[in-house]
Amino acid sequence: MLKYKLYVLILFVFTLVSISVVKANNSLELVGKTIYIDPGHGGFDPGANYKDIKESDINLEISKILKRELEKNGATVYLTRDKDINLSNTKRKDILNRIKQINESDTDLYLSIHLNADLSPIWYGAQVFYDDVNKENKIIAEIIQEELRKKTNTKRKVKEISNILLNRKIQKPGVLVELGFLSNSLERKKLQDKEYQLLLSKTITKGIIVYFTQ
Repeated sequence: MLKYKLYVLILFVFTLVSISVVKANNSLELVGKTIYIDPGHGGFDPGANYKDIKESDINLEISKILKRELEKNGATVYLTRDKDINLSNTKRKDILNRIKQINESDTDLYLSIHLNADLSPIWYGAQVFYDDVNKENKIIAEIIQEELRKKTNTKRKVKEISNILLNRKIQKPGVLVELGFLSNSLERKKLQDKEYQLLLSKTITKGIIVYFTQ
């Protein structure tokens, strides 16, 4: 009986210590959260491009880094694609398959990762877009945009959209993040840099942590 009581006491103390470690460890702030990342475009659809630089490739590179950063913080993370492929043989079916993946999952939040482009090379800066189909979307967008403002000095602000099929049809909370302009020479160079890709990933991760813990 004494040995049993001692065992229970040790187990209790171990549990308390474990809980304290988890709480003290900032890398576990997303434990229990599931996040879906959609790296925009892929396969026959490269998205925006400049010479041989394809948006779809950079979207995927950043999404993979972002996945690792979120997992470091305890989240369970899925990608709609993990290589340079399409999810169907037409653009619309490809998008519908991405929507289906996310809607049929138990994800708490999704992120659609893209790059921007414009005919004018002067435009720059990361920007978060949201669809009002879910009331949480604007909150998520504003938090991530604020983190991007602090870390990348973007002057752009969140923007509501309603004409993008993926964002309109996904029932889960989430946003579209345009991480910069390929059409801007300085930003194009940064978007290909691994350190900058890591910075963007850490910044988005921080925004998600703020959203879930505020």
